Amino acid sequence: MLAALAAAAIGSARGEAAKGKPNILFLLSDDQSYPYLGAYGSKSVRTPNLDRLAGQGMRFDSMFVTCPQCVPSRASLMTGRSPVSVRMVRFTSPLPADVVGLPDLLRKEAGYFTGVGGRTYHLDGPPAQGDRGAPVTNDVIERYNLRDFKNRVDYMEKGGPARWKTYGDHLTAFLDAAPKEKPWFFWLGYNDPHHPWNTVGKQGAVDPAKVEVPGDMPDLPGVREDLAKYAGEVEHLDDDVQSVLDVLQARGLADDTLVVFMGDNGMAFPLGKGALHDRGIRVPLLVRWPGVVAPGTATGDLVSGEDFAPTLLEAVGVAPPKSMSGRSYLKLLRGEPYEKRAHIFAERGPHGGDGGMKPDVSAATFDLARCVRSDRYKLIYNCTPHQPYGPVDSQKGPAWQAILQAHREGKLAPKFERAYFTNPRPTYELYDLQSDPDEMNNLAGKPEVAEAENKLKAALTEKMILDWDFLPLPVR
Repeated sequence: MLAALAAAAIGSARGEAAKGKPNILFLLSDDQSYPYLGAYGSKSVRTPNLDRLAGQGMRFDSMFVTCPQCVPSRASLMTGRSPVSVRMVRFTSPLPADVVGLPDLLRKEAGYFTGVGGRTYHLDGPPAQGDRGAPVTNDVIERYNLRDFKNRVDYMEKGGPARWKTYGDHLTAFLDAAPKEKPWFFWLGYNDPHHPWNTVGKQGAVDPAKVEVPGDMPDLPGVREDLAKYAGEVEHLDDDVQSVLDVLQARGLADDTLVVFMGDNGMAFPLGKGALHDRGIRVPLLVRWPGVVAPGTATGDLVSGEDFAPTLLEAVGVAPPKSMSGRSYLKLLRGEPYEKRAHIFAERGPHGGDGGMKPDVSAATFDLARCVRSDRYKLIYNCTPHQPYGPVDSQKGPAWQAILQAHREGKLAPKFERAYFTNPRPTYELYDLQSDPDEMNNLAGKPEVAEAENKLKAALTEKMILDWDFLPLPVR
């Protein structure tokens, strides 16, 4: 009885603290492309828990991160700016101390208790220890005291994987540390569905024969094998998300908490992670906010990863600083009229650790590219087109190996040959997403789309100038 009363008192105190300033639970999956949730109509995955969460709030159908890679994308989410503008295009860069971020402002301007847990947040440079080895880089970072994220949050999770039986345990530990009188922000990162794909959900393994093969991938046994493994990881993630939402409910905090679920970048498949095609930058986004966001709503409006921080700041009554180029979609969440985006932008840079350029480097490791996308058209600007294409992380897996084998044997359809094996790649790629959602028919340079191409080049040029981008501009 006393325990129940104590729990009720905790919930009441936190509920009072959250009035006008909701608690914020940010759940970030790793390498999850749209549409890999049942709520988006995918028949490849079984995700009842995330589908239920989508039904309790707003589902975003056109959410685009600013980079198809984890570090730069997360930098944008935390700063409301592009990776280029905050100097975070290289994986081994720590987030600069002079760049203001979401956790800083929530704590300093709105009195939030802030924390981060789960999978690494990726914003402090390479691991300080471990077998991945970056001795020179780490020496410089340590000598100049560049690891700054600890100064942005009140709570940094400690303890290895053995400490956590469920993902709900991460939230439990954070809530136990949080002051009862303050609203809180907790960023919880998931491992799934990051490659390698070696987990499955409670419903068991996914049958390769039942997965949907996207139109820009050949229907080969190896492709189906990898898609089934990926689906299993998403289903495992679905169970892990529910373990966190169960803790929120048990603590009496569900009604006072704004829950955001999204992916950090796309899946490690061909034209996915590391690529500026939609599979690399289009991710799921679900927002549940009881009493504010109407349940069962959805939007197809373009939203950028740059918009995340400004939106949460406005949601708690803090004006986003002028340095943030992102645009708040708080009015959209409230169902109010607002001016929607005409374009989203994304960039691609080096992938993974450093260690010097090699003569046979592929685009999987190093590629410099930018893109701009409207509702209908997308322009990709390839500034290093001579590197041969290769997928990030999964080059040795069954899918890419099956594609390579079919290529060597001359059995790939022409559209797949063009997509994967054109070398050099075109400097410009232009896709009409209305007639070609798979982004397979490059229209760049064709007279009938010249007006659309020129408008996108102009929009991208403006963005690159305002972000102090180091690459050559697409137009003068």
